[in-house]
Amino acid sequence: MASKFLLVGSGAREHAIAQSLCKREDVQLYAYMSARNPGIDELCKKSGGESKVGDIHNPALVGDWAQAKGIELAFPSPDAVLAAGICDELVKFHIPVAAPLKSAARIEWDKSFLRQLMEKGRVPGCPKNGFFRTTDGLNGFIDSLGGQVAVKPIGLTGGKGVAVVGLQLKDAAEAKSYARSILDQRIGGDGVIIEEKLEGEEFTLQCFCDGRTLLPMPAVQDHKAAHVGDLGPNTGGMGSYTDTGMLLPFLTATEFEEAHKILQKVARILELEANIRFSGVMYGQFMATAKGIYLIEINARFGDPEAINVLALLETPLADVLEAIADRRLGKIEITWKTEATVVKYLVPEGYPSKAVAPSPITIDAKKLKSSKAELYYASVDAREDGIHTASSRSIAVLGIGKSIEEAEKSAEAGCGAVTGPLWHREDIGTAALIKKRIEHMKELKKR
Repeated sequence: MASKFLLVGSGAREHAIAQSLCKREDVQLYAYMSARNPGIDELCKKSGGESKVGDIHNPALVGDWAQAKGIELAFPSPDAVLAAGICDELVKFHIPVAAPLKSAARIEWDKSFLRQLMEKGRVPGCPKNGFFRTTDGLNGFIDSLGGQVAVKPIGLTGGKGVAVVGLQLKDAAEAKSYARSILDQRIGGDGVIIEEKLEGEEFTLQCFCDGRTLLPMPAVQDHKAAHVGDLGPNTGGMGSYTDTGMLLPFLTATEFEEAHKILQKVARILELEANIRFSGVMYGQFMATAKGIYLIEINARFGDPEAINVLALLETPLADVLEAIADRRLGKIEITWKTEATVVKYLVPEGYPSKAVAPSPITIDAKKLKSSKAELYYASVDAREDGIHTASSRSIAVLGIGKSIEEAEKSAEAGCGAVTGPLWHREDIGTAALIKKRIEHMKELKKR
């Protein structure tokens, strides 16, 4: 069994991963971070490991440090880190990894590659789509879909690049204009994807994957829109929730299994068509519609905040799971989950997501936090000698756990109240009213 684990990344997602890894007593945690995350830093020290701040996108720097520290298993986490080929470099040093190589992570950083794979393999759940490197034919394709489209940069944008007619975009004219701006400014790469607009409820299904075996985690619903009522611009995610089982209140067991099968087929066709075996966490963003399940996108890592939800429920040591992935024996272990619900709410700085306010101090009331039974995970913060300050992005993820979504939501909301500073959050995430709205929406769609 490996004991020296390397985690690459420094957000709240990585804080949750670090905490989950350290639940196994023999783990020594080493972290290579872009900025000092005080929560990860403390876990490294307590476990007898070490942390370092540096360029997490530089394969040579990360690889040299990992080799010098005698790392036995590595888990590079953020999307841009995987796209930079950090896993490839670690493998050159004969360090096992439980995350995908750059070629496998392409299913996230190249949306056209994923759609082409799905079409070649006749994988179900693929919406009508078109890929454009220039404006030739762009307007005509949008018109062919009746102007009801989603516009997506081809590459990575931190979850903020997608815009949909009727939500972030007013009409087809705005969709055409936005698509042209993506091409002109090369937002997220050198292309744009136009897809048919889907009506339904989004959900996330994450799976542990060793190339052949895909073991599903509880389904999660994230909330990308910045403001209460699903209004405002897209963000990296304002919060998320899980129910007491594997499903969500609006999601059936058949729909869950359909999503799982789509991910299995993607992993299979990736190996058959591209000779690439995916190892790590495969994250599918799906839309449940009246016509079935559609795959919106695949990410090659844990979601943020979705990782915080599912890792709070994971009973099997995460260290054991990652070892099984690296050894390609995932099919030989059993993964168990707590039968509780979770709600995560992100505290973000004033001005987010357009332009956050200048760094300001954050105060945490330890008594209030303890009474709330919530847990905090540091994201984009500046840890100074005089305390924690806000930075430019999401600051702190607040996790509530309970015997029901209602109980978990109350815990998360109380936990948010324990933190003061120039921060705000979506108060409606996990509330009975919003979840009822999701359920009624799906019922109405299926009646049509």
